[in-house]
Amino acid sequence: MELQVVLERGIDGIADRRRADRDLDLLAALRHREPMAAERLITRYGQRAYRLARRITGNEQDAEEVVQDALCTVVRKIETFRGESAFGSWLYRIVANAAYHKLRGRQRRWRELSLDDVLPLFDANGCHTAPVADWSSRVDNPAMQAELRTVLTAAIDELPAAYRSVLVLRDVDGRSNLEIAQALGLSVPVVKTRVHRARLFLRKRLGDSVTARDAAIPTAYAS
Repeated sequence: MELQVVLERGIDGIADRRRADRDLDLLAALRHREPMAAERLITRYGQRAYRLARRITGNEQDAEEVVQDALCTVVRKIETFRGESAFGSWLYRIVANAAYHKLRGRQRRWRELSLDDVLPLFDANGCHTAPVADWSSRVDNPAMQAELRTVLTAAIDELPAAYRSVLVLRDVDGRSNLEIAQALGLSVPVVKTRVHRARLFLRKRLGDSVTARDAAIPTAYAS
């Protein structure tokens, strides 16, 4: 089973894909300064903006401040939106930039994880150099779902901010690689690479957790 399916079931669920003109009504309300426009913006994008900000900053309070500032910026600068990309992509870019700014302004007391240190190893032919645990059948086991969800959430929090942001937009919000590239100011190949590496890391973390759990079961029965 693909990791994306696990993410669908285990975290927030992938949002339904809508057409590009889904926000025309909201845009019109914002541009005409309608009294309820800001509230409609929060209703439609507040949770998704918070989810992205939370994953980048790793901090609930910082994420709340980022979202508040970012959505205020959207309302204040709505006239600068030219429609060259989807409105959601434009909004996500504002949120991401604000979150990265918050992150840079905070003193980090730990070294950010290097994925190269923990990703699975591959040989010259692209094959795994070590056995890989197959935990896909466990996803449908109710007894394992809560544990896998906890491991998955913790693993996402371990990812460097640049990888967390693309993963959340791709596998949680269901954004296309092009939309993510536009939102974060990246190239499509960079987005693809980061999503792939992030998924590999999460798969390894889940596999390690299942392996450790299986190894512990005989010990528990023996005692």
